[in-house]
Amino acid sequence: MDWGAVSENLMTPSILFFVMGMVATLVRSDLEFPQAMTRTLSLYLLFAIGMHGGVELSQAGLDWQTFQPLIAGVALSALVPIAVFFLLRKRLGISDAAAVGATYGSISAVTFVTACSFLDDRAIAWSGSMVAAMALMESPAILAAVVLARRAGQSSSSGQGAHALGPLLRESFLNGSVFLLLGSLVIGAIVGKEGWVSIAPFAKEPFKGVLCLFLLDMGLIAARRLSAFRESGLLLVLFALIAPLVLASLAIPLAMVMSLQPGDALLFTVLCASASYIAVPAAVRGALPQSNPSIFLPMALAVTFPFNIALGIPLYMSVIESLWRVS
Repeated sequence: MDWGAVSENLMTPSILFFVMGMVATLVRSDLEFPQAMTRTLSLYLLFAIGMHGGVELSQAGLDWQTFQPLIAGVALSALVPIAVFFLLRKRLGISDAAAVGATYGSISAVTFVTACSFLDDRAIAWSGSMVAAMALMESPAILAAVVLARRAGQSSSSGQGAHALGPLLRESFLNGSVFLLLGSLVIGAIVGKEGWVSIAPFAKEPFKGVLCLFLLDMGLIAARRLSAFRESGLLLVLFALIAPLVLASLAIPLAMVMSLQPGDALLFTVLCASASYIAVPAAVRGALPQSNPSIFLPMALAVTFPFNIALGIPLYMSVIESLWRVS
């Protein structure tokens, strides 16, 4: 592992602002973000990364090389919840095991955005197909986990809404974040490089500053979730640390088989190794009402997310660069 890269990553403004947020909560500062501001920062990041990805996609074109990571990403997103469900079912019960499976099968857009910033800081190229993969990988995990729980006969029976797949499909594919990301991706692909130049002063220049503010808020929230592990126990903390490493160890060889460039290989690995703490809680709230958010939410937000942005991203990049040099 390249500890120099890890140290350099830890000293970037965005990571330091995340740490600042955690410290602020732990020392009981009254620093907080209004919910509307948090939502605005999140939407800006999705818009900017979607536009950038669409422009890159328009330059690369659509071919088999572009579609490979999309297919592989969707497949992994659907398969991971199955493995996690059967691994944790006896310890957590059906609903909570399914919710954890959905969490680790789905993706973290903020981890992806942080990885993009990591690559941009090092002038490592990446393609728009990874943005499309991010949008497509969010929903299959949620659907797979809910189907598993319902087939086991443990989903809520209080009302038809909990059983209908229609609202779940709508929430998974047409929620505001996914819609904005996909829409920005399409618009970026349509306008291309020329259109990007006209919007870059808004979509590119403020990006890192907005990311710092957003990660500051994420640090505040992550530290608040740490107390939930008193109930969850050490096993789930270990799972939240080991899961991204296991998933990355599957994603990196797969990226090599698909002949992805190092930048795309990192983003594909980050998508596979991250855990959702936004889309999954919103979706399973109605679909799996018996699941306990104090289990799966702290795992993703208080352990896996900080691990990935602080240590995981430079670790994955170090492994990728070593393997790609040998090949």
